Amino acid sequence: MKINIKSVMALCSLFLTLMPISLAQNSAAPQSLREKLVQAIEFASQNQLQIISLKATPLSTIYEVELSTGEILYSDISGDYLFAGDMYQTTGSGLLNLSAGTRQIRTQQKIAAIPEDEMIIFTPESEIKATLTVFTDVDCTYCRALHRDMATILDKGIQVRYLAYPRGGENAESYEKMISVWCSDDRHKTLTQAKNGQNLPERDCESPVLAHYSLGNELGISGTPALVFPDGRLIPGYVEVDRLVTMLQVD
Repeated sequence: MKINIKSVMALCSLFLTLMPISLAQNSAAPQSLREKLVQAIEFASQNQLQIISLKATPLSTIYEVELSTGEILYSDISGDYLFAGDMYQTTGSGLLNLSAGTRQIRTQQKIAAIPEDEMIIFTPESEIKATLTVFTDVDCTYCRALHRDMATILDKGIQVRYLAYPRGGENAESYEKMISVWCSDDRHKTLTQAKNGQNLPERDCESPVLAHYSLGNELGISGTPALVFPDGRLIPGYVEVDRLVTMLQVD
């Protein structure tokens, strides 16, 4: 039987998005390795890159190196070689992405640090069963599709917290619109109007739009909508309500 590798990897990817995170090993790295990597990464880049964490992996001679950019590298114990890419563990039920665990924990921490008054939050009238954080662009077709599902999403007990992600940053056509949304007196109404394609009165204020955009880039987001689940999973693109309910394990 001929095996289609792309199909196998696609199934593994879907499987991994539904799996709980795996915590990295907490063993301390040798001081000599830490010093060598600091010299090669931090000093050589004039501190533009910084090592956030250096942790052991299930492989005794390989260490996980997390950078301030959000990128994860792996180093051999000598520090002479670094390589990029995810580390997988084979299990009886499939492949377990060990690298995803670190990314999810870091994503959780960074999202938790954002004050909710910087967000545009749509909250169910009844019990909140789950919270979904969404990086959005008002001109994005699939962002608009997700927003049209809002009434159904709220009926399912899912709270939606929007963060701004104008694709292209200050150069995006949607940038000024998103500033106007975040600076309006009624963000909920104005956001809905913008996603419906209505013209907005221009507003300006000190807004978190660019800060949200920078955070999105740091998390590896390149398009919208980008959905951040409570466990730190980052799912790109539009997801239908029924699948959202399943992924969030909402009854």
